Amino acid sequence: MATLYPFYNWTKELEEEDIKLPVLFIGHGSPMNGIEDNVFSQTWAKMGKEIPKPKAVLVISAHWLTRGTHITAMNHPKTIHDFGGFPQALFDVQYPAPGNPELAKVTADLVTSTQVGLDHDWGLDHGTWTVVRHMYPDADIPVLQLSIDYNKPPQYHYDLAKQLASLRKKGVLIIGSGNMVHNLRMVAWDKLAEPEYGYDWAVEMNTLFKDKIADADHKALIDYEKLNKAAKLAIPTPDHYYPLLYTLGLQDNKDVTSFFNDKAVGGSLTMTSVKIG
Repeated sequence: MATLYPFYNWTKELEEEDIKLPVLFIGHGSPMNGIEDNVFSQTWAKMGKEIPKPKAVLVISAHWLTRGTHITAMNHPKTIHDFGGFPQALFDVQYPAPGNPELAKVTADLVTSTQVGLDHDWGLDHGTWTVVRHMYPDADIPVLQLSIDYNKPPQYHYDLAKQLASLRKKGVLIIGSGNMVHNLRMVAWDKLAEPEYGYDWAVEMNTLFKDKIADADHKALIDYEKLNKAAKLAIPTPDHYYPLLYTLGLQDNKDVTSFFNDKAVGGSLTMTSVKIG
């Protein structure tokens, strides 16, 4: 019975509260945002102060693509530097937030549409730690990641997210981390320093995405490929878009939606982020 106590204790801690935490979609952009003091990282830090302090953070990152759905379930997730060609200062960053195996099990058990595997190998990739270290610099809040089954269609991800809705009233902050418009092949590298530089099609799609999100037109966003031709330029691959569907799947009809960091970068990327609730 002694081995069951931590699980029982965490389950008791996860009793529903009067406050329902918001859910976020965050455009994380370049890994350098993890160490730079800029408008994006400043907004993340501000968001961390404005939101009631969570008991844990659960992130769906564009950078953990798997076969099947998995959740990190280790006590001490490692900081993953899943990128190349950046300054050594970025590789030196460690974000030593704890994990929480008990919460991982509770979360996995909420999902009935598929079996969620408990992972002990991954950790926190840059889609997670570059954002969360600005929000919670003390690294004193458990952080978990839920993987993206890259073999599944958009509807799967939206429907899976709905099954996690009860976590919002149990003190868990859920974040989808990606980018709405994300076409690295078309980045204007010579325009990266030009504020809010976006190609016409990127600005068009960013506006359309915001309109659909504001109207809670989730069906259109799930079927994004049918929106228009520009959608194929904005989302050549869905890895950075799928985290948005997890955020939308957690919205209810009482939630207020707002946008932040609504800026284009390098022509073919947008940092546009969403707060629901």
